[in-house]
Amino acid sequence: MFKKLYQWTLSLAESPHAPWALGIIAFAESSFFPIPPDTILVPMSLARPNRAFFYALICTLASVAGGILGYAIGALLYATLGRWLIHLYGYGARVDDLRALYAHWGWAFILIKGLTPIPFKIVTITSGLLAYSLPLFILLCLITRGARFFLLAALLNRYGAPINGLLEKYFGYFLLILAAAVILGFVIAAHLA
Repeated sequence: MFKKLYQWTLSLAESPHAPWALGIIAFAESSFFPIPPDTILVPMSLARPNRAFFYALICTLASVAGGILGYAIGALLYATLGRWLIHLYGYGARVDDLRALYAHWGWAFILIKGLTPIPFKIVTITSGLLAYSLPLFILLCLITRGARFFLLAALLNRYGAPINGLLEKYFGYFLLILAAAVILGFVIAAHLA
């Protein structure tokens, strides 16, 4: 069953519409969507390892654009949508703590959390809410998201064939690990500031 699912995933990754889907998921994940773009970046890069860096560029630019939307949600819509999203991820009671943290370490918060499985929308919405410098926010997002996606692309480009063979054999375990990483990100987000 998992082998058929894996083959179906790879066939979707080879679709001419896959880069658009990748961009949409990366954009949405940075502002409101819970699923990381890695779920489509990995099979796309495995299906076409020579395009892994192009796919990483799509992820990076779309993620930063989505981050700007998340920033706007925090800056302009916090009383409605922003507050709901922040509470959903367990940060509602920590806004004052985040305000103090951002005053001194906002740049580090953005850089570090942008590399982790912690939902990036927390960073983007919080940055807008706390009126973090928008140009600096965009620059830091480009650095951290670019590092994350280009590192993954480099690994997939270099070791794509062996990874592809392992994934074909152990795709069910890969899905479990991916689901665990997403859940871990939410748990970490709910318990750490």
